[in-house]
Amino acid sequence: MRIPRYLIRVLNGILLAGLVTADGTSFARDKYETIDAQAFGTGTQMGQNIGVTLNIYEFSAPADRQILLQAYQQGQNKGLVTALQKMKAVGHIEITGTLGYDCSYIAMTVTPTGRKIVFVTNRQIRMGEAWADSNSMSFDLTAGALELNDQDKSKSTGNLYPAAQLVLNKEGQLQWDLLQNPWRLVDLIDWKGTQGIN
Repeated sequence: MRIPRYLIRVLNGILLAGLVTADGTSFARDKYETIDAQAFGTGTQMGQNIGVTLNIYEFSAPADRQILLQAYQQGQNKGLVTALQKMKAVGHIEITGTLGYDCSYIAMTVTPTGRKIVFVTNRQIRMGEAWADSNSMSFDLTAGALELNDQDKSKSTGNLYPAAQLVLNKEGQLQWDLLQNPWRLVDLIDWKGTQGIN
């Protein structure tokens, strides 16, 4: 059986596009930093564990932090959520049981033993939550903090706040208000990106 010429051209085009995409993805992937961790529940979630992956495309600029602070001052948590929606993705977070979603803000500071990475982004509201108009919808942020120890990797740790909102406490300081307890991050593996990019 002879295959028509136009069909051969179409198949060649599909294969070529697939190769270009695969190559482009692998080259782009090399420059990203990826941090894998196991999250263990605390309090009422004790005994549960999930996998967490944070892909860092780039770190947020200091100007982004200022934008978020001003947004919070003007509109509290809702202002922060709106400002995060307008920011470009600087990373991607994957949590077991979710499809994963873009991360709008990732900041890094150097510490005596390594680095501290803080991230915050809008939480995906599930269809059941929206339909029931549940109280959980007001906890519309996902945030976390990672303490990476370059001298002793086993001491790297962190916390994940899957459903949170930012509030002022009685002393007038910002703090996370959580829907449930924080998740403790352990077994961190830092796949560093290309030097000088992130």
